[in-house]
Amino acid sequence: MDAELFPRPRTQIAPGAVHLPGWLDTDRQRELLAACRDWARPPAGLRTVRTPGGGTMTARQVCLGWHWYPYGYARTVVDGDGTPVKPFPDRLGDLGRRAVRDAVGEDVAAYDIALINFYDADARMGMHRDSDEKSDAPVVSLSLGDTCVFRFGNTETRTRPYTDVELRSGDLFVFGGPARLAFHGVPRVHAGTAPPELGLTGRLNITLRVSGL
Repeated sequence: MDAELFPRPRTQIAPGAVHLPGWLDTDRQRELLAACRDWARPPAGLRTVRTPGGGTMTARQVCLGWHWYPYGYARTVVDGDGTPVKPFPDRLGDLGRRAVRDAVGEDVAAYDIALINFYDADARMGMHRDSDEKSDAPVVSLSLGDTCVFRFGNTETRTRPYTDVELRSGDLFVFGGPARLAFHGVPRVHAGTAPPELGLTGRLNITLRVSGL
């Protein structure tokens, strides 16, 4: 929003987990959206992720740098068209390091993974941990488009205690340190809440990680 009656403050959700509202300005959001549309095109484009139990994730995904599949990483789209994963761009690495400095004041080794999830109005993400990496560097999450409820939990269980955070377009969420392996998910997307000037129907989440591989 251009103006709010009560501006949203920077918030520490848990030790090591920080929410920075409005971190991306409109121009940077547009740039990232245009890039995501390019990355989503085949080969190695946007796909539906199938779980080992035979189900499918409702959020669709494209990967950069390393291809994630349940529960590991590969250099090719082993659960899709089999083509090499698209390269991880330096500009995302720079953005990730700046995000961590702004959020938690740390300098991080080079980011080399991006997982880009697209949520339509009916998509959800169950509670899970980002535990397939060999590095404990903070995870960087950037939101574009529709507002969502982001549920940030604890490191022991998928259930309570957890905190529900409203993530809007342009928001940054970073979690590392003692919160690095916290369970988290997206129980709800508020359809039609994306900024009109963005020209996006749905929600994009760009998650940056350090593989340690």
